[in-house]
Amino acid sequence: MTAQRSTPEELRSFGSQVLRALGVPALDADLVADSLVQADLWGHGSHGMLRLPWYAARLRSGAMAAVTDPVVLADTGPLVLLDGRDGVGQVLTERARVLAVKRARAHGIGAVGVRNSNHFGTAMWFTRRAARDGVVAVLTTNASPAMAPWGGRRKVLGTNPWSIAAPAPDGRVVAVDIANTAVARGKIYLARNKGEPIPDGWALTGDGAPTTDPAEGVLGVVLPMAGHKGYAITFLMDVLSGALTGSGVGTEVHGPYEPAARSRAGHLFLAIDPAALGDPADYEERVRRLIDEVKDVPLAQGFDEVFYPGEVEDRAEAANLAAGGVTLAAESLAELRRLGDETGVPFGSSR
Repeated sequence: MTAQRSTPEELRSFGSQVLRALGVPALDADLVADSLVQADLWGHGSHGMLRLPWYAARLRSGAMAAVTDPVVLADTGPLVLLDGRDGVGQVLTERARVLAVKRARAHGIGAVGVRNSNHFGTAMWFTRRAARDGVVAVLTTNASPAMAPWGGRRKVLGTNPWSIAAPAPDGRVVAVDIANTAVARGKIYLARNKGEPIPDGWALTGDGAPTTDPAEGVLGVVLPMAGHKGYAITFLMDVLSGALTGSGVGTEVHGPYEPAARSRAGHLFLAIDPAALGDPADYEERVRRLIDEVKDVPLAQGFDEVFYPGEVEDRAEAANLAAGGVTLAAESLAELRRLGDETGVPFGSSR
């Protein structure tokens, strides 16, 4: 079986129907499916439809609740804490986003913590939406163990990704979404699905030896970005996302590929309204100057262009849409077809 293009519409429809078949309400199913397909459109297949079978397994086991029904534990006005009660991660994070933006407009700043959540996919999907609402957004989360503390060889910390997005001139958004490891763990799973080796510097085996075998990398340890700095950042992201919100931390957090364990993941969503700090037009002009400066620098050897954060994803989406859809790995397609058979939702024809 070879990789082939699938249209965003058919992928969204398939994903939503599968989730509905597993008890997820229609609007929530649409939201989750869109977040996965958007990741594929941006070129981040590690967080795209690849993950749908993992979510399905967790829904079947009851580790993740199909109906998301959070409760408010604290509300000071600008600061809110939600207990997600094991609901769907994307749904909880979208509710946190909407609430944080609303409180930012009222108070200048809004912060929403979420405890007892689940994996929410691509953090940028939420921060970009907030930026299009006109606020600067920061989103942090913790994740299941993937990284050893600097100097160790047993994984106790997650990749603990975070994203920042901000409004930019002409309706654009500047955004970053990164894990604190050398690579997001999902990219190692994706390499395994494609049958490709991983680069040196991504992972260690369980014995602490460097490896280019993605199967060994999945079982072993993902290395931190920037050495000890990546380790320190991931530690503090666990403090913000887990310790501060009352969620699990370290080895207490479980990932989306574990079908039966409660996740206990936590998130923190921060929104800041630029209008509370001055004229929004002045803010946008400063962002424009910053974009122009980085775009206009002389190029280093081996580079054709400098990109501002988020520009690569925008271009990837435009290219994929122009080409008629996204290309999924052969093994990912096979897993989606199996999932369709199991749930009675035909995958449909791919182009």
